[in-house]
Amino acid sequence: MTDPNLSKIFMQTLIEDLKSSKIYTDLQNAAQIEITKPGVRLSELKKGVQAGLIHSYETKVTIPSNTTRTYQRTPSLSQKSSEPKLQYPVTPPEHAKEPLLYLRKAQHAWEKRILKSLNSMCTELNIPLARKRPEKEQKEMNSKWTELGVEGPDLTQIRPVYAPKDFLEVIVGIQNPNYHGDNNGFFPLWGIVQVPVKVKSINLLRLQYSEMAINQCQSGIDDSTDIPSELFDLDRIVNANHGPVAQEFSKKGCPSGLRATLWAQMLCVEVDDVDKLYYEQLKTSVLNHDLLVDSLLYKDVKLTATNDDQYFVFEDFLYQVLLPFSRDTFVLNHFSQNSATPPKSYIRGKLGVEEFSVLYPPNGVIPFHGFAMYVAPLCYLYNDPVILYYVFREIYTRYFYRLHSISSHHQGIVALSLLFEVLLQTHEPELFFHLKTVGCQPLKIAFKWLVRAFSGYLSSDQVLLLWDRILAYNSLEILPVLAVAIFSFRKTNLLKVQSYNAAEAVLADLTTLQVIPLIQLSLFSK
Repeated sequence: MTDPNLSKIFMQTLIEDLKSSKIYTDLQNAAQIEITKPGVRLSELKKGVQAGLIHSYETKVTIPSNTTRTYQRTPSLSQKSSEPKLQYPVTPPEHAKEPLLYLRKAQHAWEKRILKSLNSMCTELNIPLARKRPEKEQKEMNSKWTELGVEGPDLTQIRPVYAPKDFLEVIVGIQNPNYHGDNNGFFPLWGIVQVPVKVKSINLLRLQYSEMAINQCQSGIDDSTDIPSELFDLDRIVNANHGPVAQEFSKKGCPSGLRATLWAQMLCVEVDDVDKLYYEQLKTSVLNHDLLVDSLLYKDVKLTATNDDQYFVFEDFLYQVLLPFSRDTFVLNHFSQNSATPPKSYIRGKLGVEEFSVLYPPNGVIPFHGFAMYVAPLCYLYNDPVILYYVFREIYTRYFYRLHSISSHHQGIVALSLLFEVLLQTHEPELFFHLKTVGCQPLKIAFKWLVRAFSGYLSSDQVLLLWDRILAYNSLEILPVLAVAIFSFRKTNLLKVQSYNAAEAVLADLTTLQVIPLIQLSLFSK
């Protein structure tokens, strides 16, 4: 060693290790024996002991091989610093997005099926994926931007690319090719999801949602004028403008008058002039080009929100959010943590040539039946379409994209579906077995609730109370908990049904339900 300080440290470490070993004891005993020998003179004591120890070391003392190997093979600190570091292979991006190969293959096959449906629609109707609007049409659309629902495109032949039931068929068909078990405790015994992903137990969920316990007051449920206002320093919480503070407060629900502000804080949405300009650019892109996706969005709004008594008044708002959303390339960022891949389109005559490929639609998201319902409840909170747009974009890229892509993530739709089945089997085994016996798998009814985060099924105020908890707890796992609670609540009637249609009829109307008491009963009363 060239560095004296490093040499000193090394020797001190070696001495400390030797003192704690059997070698030190043996050497000490050997030194005492040498001292007691009659032939050793006092003036030559040191040399005599050293000579005797050398002889003893060679004949009697056995040094463990692991000790010598440690110090023979351990390089010095200076040597370590000069040696090149071991290079580990870089994890491929697709492995980082989704580690399980069979789920990546399932997602890829699902994407090909969606694209095939989209392309077949183009071929049958003889319409392009995109076209430039004539200048007259651009001006007309711009003048009617706030009332786009009055005169929309011809939608008679447009059909949704897929619906939640189609997606469920794909998920049910997924199986792990490496697993050949006998269902002894790992898979749900009666369920239809056969993907072995880890889901939380009821005890872990109780800990996670402990602030929702029955003995805790919940905003929107336990509101009372008798509660002194000084207990909740709302102005201080709002003025803090700090997302974690807003999240912690919102775990017991958001006051309806502050919900819009608290949600924006939790999502870190602050709209400035640059954001407004960006929205105008997206709007200009909508005016300049007509995409087939636009017709899909128009059709979806007509089939869902326009037919809903709670949301039909927001039809124009929905178009002002969804049409720019389809052009927003910022949304592509979420694909870095999403198992899905944005679809590509090619210039006519250049199929397969990457140089002539473009992402279609620009945001990489092909809407499905019910997609508009991700936006509809937000219309009750924001009357400015620009703020509404950025809040929706943030909610989608944080949470909702997981509800329509295949992955092993614990908040993905596969894990949420499995969690629903596990919880229902565990806490309502009689009900689950009865429904299975009459040919009604519970997930076939609950799946559409999960995919749409209950939007369009519950009353609007209850959807907002539910979404309060999604944002506050930063988790979608409350969705299957609520689904199980609904089945438990309707248990008496469900045990009498003898067919799938009868069970579906029992659960057709959820607009009268109060979601927070149901969740509390499901989590904390059993």
